[in-house]
Amino acid sequence: QSLISKFFSCLFFLIFWLLFVFPSAQGTWTQQERKRSYKMFKRGTFKDATAAGPLGSVRGRTGSIQMEMEQASVQRHGFNEALSETISLHRRPPEARHPECFGEKYSEILPSASVVICFHEEPWSTLMRTVHSVLDTSPRQYLQEVLLVDDLSQNRSYVSGLDGVRLIHSTRRLGVGGCRTMAAAKAKGQVLVFMDSHCECHEGWLEPLLERVSQDRSRVVSPVMDVIDWKTFQYNATQWPVRGVFDWRLDFYWELNPPSPALGGGVLAIDRNFFQSVGAYDPGMLLWGAEQIELSIRVWSCGGSMEVVPCSRVAHLSRHHLPYIFPDQEMLRRNKIRVADIWMDAYKKIYYRRDTLSESPNIAERLRLKRSLGCRNFHWFLSTVYPQLYVPQDKLAFGQLVHQQSQMCVEAVQQAGLLQSKTGEVHKPTAGGLYLKPCTRHPRQQWHFEQLVAPKGN
Repeated sequence: QSLISKFFSCLFFLIFWLLFVFPSAQGTWTQQERKRSYKMFKRGTFKDATAAGPLGSVRGRTGSIQMEMEQASVQRHGFNEALSETISLHRRPPEARHPECFGEKYSEILPSASVVICFHEEPWSTLMRTVHSVLDTSPRQYLQEVLLVDDLSQNRSYVSGLDGVRLIHSTRRLGVGGCRTMAAAKAKGQVLVFMDSHCECHEGWLEPLLERVSQDRSRVVSPVMDVIDWKTFQYNATQWPVRGVFDWRLDFYWELNPPSPALGGGVLAIDRNFFQSVGAYDPGMLLWGAEQIELSIRVWSCGGSMEVVPCSRVAHLSRHHLPYIFPDQEMLRRNKIRVADIWMDAYKKIYYRRDTLSESPNIAERLRLKRSLGCRNFHWFLSTVYPQLYVPQDKLAFGQLVHQQSQMCVEAVQQAGLLQSKTGEVHKPTAGGLYLKPCTRHPRQQWHFEQLVAPKGN
């Protein structure tokens, strides 16, 4: 009788633990503790596309414990990874393509693609959702492979046994450019599609990119980049069409109207042979920052072009903050100065008004590449590719106009929409005029002093 009593006591404890303790505790497991692999998916894990998260909807759990878990995951990763864990790995984004896209016909003979996804300490759920999204939306006759490149993550138990996916490990920290260049040397596809490790692809995203590259092998293309909210994982469609731009601080932004002076690094497609011939990514760039600006100027200046393909859409997860602690806090500044010294010629003095560095980078090898490719100068780039970028002269003052009381900046708003790439904030179309906006150092907030006009009667 005592054995029966003990049995039922243990059974009651087990049921209580499964119903109340386990659901709250599972979200606190570390990636190392989970050690999930794709072999688990083949047995049915998260296969249901109608689970939490399809069509942009997110059904988050409530409660103080869950809120604490979510806050901790935001602090650790820069986005709500605890909520991401509850969302299907196969969710479908809502239809956001322009109606004209449905009438587009693409060639049946398109080049093959290698999708390259580099990651460093990427949470398991967002990485695997990116991989599944590529596999679920890419026609297999065009998708040669998915190359996953682990850029020296501490946890190396991400995937195993995934058909069509190759996993490569780096032996040292390479950063964005170095990681992608290493993968490009191992890729088998004719077109390289570089993709960040926290993206979700729209149905039909790949074919328009391959079509445009096949028509001109020196053309580098990007999809329209939609936004996944870092807190709610809600899908937000970007206005159509868009182009990438940058300012004199060499910061990147999205604006309306392709073709594009620059492309962001989130997703871009480039012919593999052209990528190698034009110099791949600059090996002198440190880990992260400004590599997309450098590649954009180089492609345009050295015989290529860039554009955003309106009928291709990929959503990119915006971060609340970067979770990495870089060993060199001057890294981004060094990368930008390297870009200025190599590509901006006499115009680099404009950049140096805004940033300086005591030690000049060694750029001799890239200058030799620039000469061997017969690249055009930066004046050609400004006059032909990006004439909208105002070139400040020797004015008395140049910069932002800050409203002292609100600490907001005066911004010239055209009758258009704007997606701010750093924050993921989408500004809806408005009438043109001057507005007070949060200070972002956007080109629309840059002003120069010409003359002082006194009001009449004074």
